Amino acid sequence: MRFGKKGQPFYRIVALDKRKKRDGAYLEKIGIYDPTTNPATINIEKDKFENWKNKGAQLSEGLSRLLRNRR
Repeated sequence: MRFGKKGQPFYRIVALDKRKKRDGAYLEKIGIYDPTTNPATINIEKDKFENWKNKGAQLSEGLSRLLRNRR
């Protein structure tokens, strides 16, 4: 979910039903991503993240790219 004003994005990493809109209602907030800091800040609550992965949630292409670049 994108937040912030024009030119200063801030994102929430959320679990949502794939039939919902990107900025629509979500099931649970999992973390945050702030690309405006140097280096970009990614905070993910590991217990919530693992819980949703164990339930069968699929990572979006964008989140998987963020996690790949983080390591």
